[in-house]
Amino acid sequence: MGRVFRGLAVPAAMMLLAACGVSEPPASSPSVSPRASAPASPTSDAPSSPPSTQPQGRQSSPDGQRPHPARKVPPAPDEFVRLRDVDASIIEDMRYATPHNFTGRPVPGYHEPMCVLTRPLAEALHRAQQQLRGQGYGLKVYDCYRPQRAVDRFVAWASDGDQRMKREFYPDADKSRLFADGWLAERSGHSRGSSVDLTLVRLPAAAQRDYVPGQPLTPCTAPQDRRASDNSVDMATGYDCFDSLSHTDDPRVTGAARQNRDRLRDALTSVGLENYSAEWWHYNLTQEPYPDQYFDFPVDSAAFR
Repeated sequence: MGRVFRGLAVPAAMMLLAACGVSEPPASSPSVSPRASAPASPTSDAPSSPPSTQPQGRQSSPDGQRPHPARKVPPAPDEFVRLRDVDASIIEDMRYATPHNFTGRPVPGYHEPMCVLTRPLAEALHRAQQQLRGQGYGLKVYDCYRPQRAVDRFVAWASDGDQRMKREFYPDADKSRLFADGWLAERSGHSRGSSVDLTLVRLPAAAQRDYVPGQPLTPCTAPQDRRASDNSVDMATGYDCFDSLSHTDDPRVTGAARQNRDRLRDALTSVGLENYSAEWWHYNLTQEPYPDQYFDFPVDSAAFR
């Protein structure tokens, strides 16, 4: 999870970010997810339906139940794009649209597992992707634009007693101190559309098993072969790991993991991004188009029609 900013007013008062993120019965066995091993292809719009006899704003209900109001999605601001429309080769593993995040539930505002960004950031990632592909690597994004309602959910979660995902995401941290320790706050640069959480994959990307709610959890600080399934390179911790080992330049990170962190940083800084030093995965566009605005439109393809 990328950094989040304190302050309840919409204009940015501070420029510090913090963390970016069901009791369901487990499935019989984990499956292999094509979603996280290859970029999703754009979906086409459904064909238009014939004129309806239902009142405007309602959908017919084939089972005879009362129809529900049609969902209305506000359009995205002009400078926002879907990453796949700029570079479909970048893998999208959008954690907050799934239960595999530190809250253990899909997060409000993520209607689809889709990366949305400001156009300048998407184009910068495209340039970095071109560099990295020549070295046998590619980018994989975990979180992009984050609606303010998602940040509000993180704030509410931080004060409840739910610790179902503690063993994986904050094994050695006290949940009650996540705000004080800087992992969470009340405003996120992600809500301005010019922050991204991402990693590297070796090409061709390997398959990745789906996360199954209720499966046994392992600490994000464990060796890579013991952590949750992720087809990325080793960065010494998993994504969204609330531990000082996630600090980009932590001296305990050596060998291949150090090289991987440096490779990611070199590629991204060369195209105009800067790293947040407390999270190896979090980068900000240095020249963002909306430096003082926080948005709340949902992550939904309908926002781009």
